[in-house]
Amino acid sequence: MTTDSVARERRVPGATAQPLVRIRDLRKHFPVRRGVLRRQVSSLKAVDGLTFDIMEGETLGLVGESGCGKSTAARTILRLLDPSAGRVEFAGVDLGSLDARQLRDTRRDMQMIFQDPYASLNPRLTVASTLDEPLAVQGWGTPKERSERVSELLGLVGLAPHHAGRYPHEFSGGQRQRIGIARALATSPRFVVADEPIAALDVSIQAQIVNLLDDLKAELGLTYLFIAHDLAMVRYISDRVAVMYAGRLAEIGPAGAVFDRALHPYTRALLSAIPQTDPDAHAGRKRLILEGDVPDPADPPHGCRFHPRCPFATALCGEEEPELRDLAREGAPHWVACHHAEGVGDNPMQVPV
Repeated sequence: MTTDSVARERRVPGATAQPLVRIRDLRKHFPVRRGVLRRQVSSLKAVDGLTFDIMEGETLGLVGESGCGKSTAARTILRLLDPSAGRVEFAGVDLGSLDARQLRDTRRDMQMIFQDPYASLNPRLTVASTLDEPLAVQGWGTPKERSERVSELLGLVGLAPHHAGRYPHEFSGGQRQRIGIARALATSPRFVVADEPIAALDVSIQAQIVNLLDDLKAELGLTYLFIAHDLAMVRYISDRVAVMYAGRLAEIGPAGAVFDRALHPYTRALLSAIPQTDPDAHAGRKRLILEGDVPDPADPPHGCRFHPRCPFATALCGEEEPELRDLAREGAPHWVACHHAEGVGDNPMQVPV
């Protein structure tokens, strides 16, 4: 590969560190079928052209309202769903080129923490069996070594060895999610997708789980894709933040830059919805209320997908789809897909950011 080609490859939404995961023009379309013969009449564009990098050792937060394609993107990145188009590379290997056996071997390095701790654990298996299963599938060690590994995993997530003989219904929601985290860590992965891991938990438990994930990242050298609706938690745990809207990437950059100087109107709308604990401190700021509905993924609008709801939209926005551009003023890259991002970014008091 030439020096020029390397430079072009790096000009994608990412930081300056070495990428562990590369996503290029990733698409996942689901067929829409109607009629007696169930003929395909259109496609639901759940993920429609994602391009970004996830750097080794970082936590990339992925946010956006329900239905924007976050979870579908995560499952497609891990090839739990086969992509309709595009490419995902993990540690330099194109996952789309792997056969079933090669993909199974690669999965020891890529794992997922699921949202619902009540549904993601098999109620018929003890904790020991739940944690032993991925080790056995990967051909890891002898039964005795796997038993020792189970005890080690329980200790990592703050549970005791005697919990190994219990069933999921004997645990609280927070404890079940700790078991789910232990299962994801069983094969010593390098990359973990956390798909809204705190959404189903009590508020009092959420911070404990987020702190646990952060501690495990530092201890084990993990790389996270952290999906959540709680923007305060996303800012706390993430090195960078990516914002999705209607299957596409709206903005991606360092967490501090995205939260303090959001460049996309949709990002600003999300941030303006964060509850404020001190009303007096934000008395002079305006709440950005979006009108209209989220677009139908089977029939997205022309041009910028956000333009029917955008207070900054012009005729250009309805005609031409914006490309991601790096508008960082200093420091790490800060990418945004908006024709008028310069004007939005120069108006920091438009909404509370």
